[in-house]
Amino acid sequence: MQDTATQYDEIITLCRDLFIKKMKDYGTAWRILRLPSLTDQIFIKAQRIRSLQENEVRKVDEGEEPEFIGIINYCIMALIQVEKGVADQPDLSFEETEKLYDKHIDATKTLMLNKNHDYGEAWRDMRVSSLTDLIIQKLLRVKQIEDNKGKTLVSEGIDANYQDMINYAVFAMIHLQDLK
Repeated sequence: MQDTATQYDEIITLCRDLFIKKMKDYGTAWRILRLPSLTDQIFIKAQRIRSLQENEVRKVDEGEEPEFIGIINYCIMALIQVEKGVADQPDLSFEETEKLYDKHIDATKTLMLNKNHDYGEAWRDMRVSSLTDLIIQKLLRVKQIEDNKGKTLVSEGIDANYQDMINYAVFAMIHLQDLK
């Protein structure tokens, strides 16, 4: 399991670095996005991954990894929006955004470590395509929760679904890197 924690950190470092660079280019313009907009962005990325996995012909020269990175970073944005609410204008400083990113990743990694302990690293025997399908399933659940105005009867909240998507995307990226 120590290997998983190290691999997880390597993937997140890659994602965080890209997030920070994009924040330097664009600021926090994403703060104006409502949760359904972020969910739809994640959905587009997951659908593209599924399409790449199913189609032999690719017309854009990008693989699955950049899309999984996008899923992770958009899920972090969504978790920040859940916590802070939607803003009318970009309102977070660079430093505050970094702290929020790290806070949500730390909580998500802790969740992964706890589940990984209980499930015995079962994800290592899964295919990347199955992890993709699980992300899409979580997205459909989130869309339903959003359509229900955030109310659930017995299900975990929207934030837990975003955390699960992050963890599935990290697992997929670990698999993809192991294949190289």
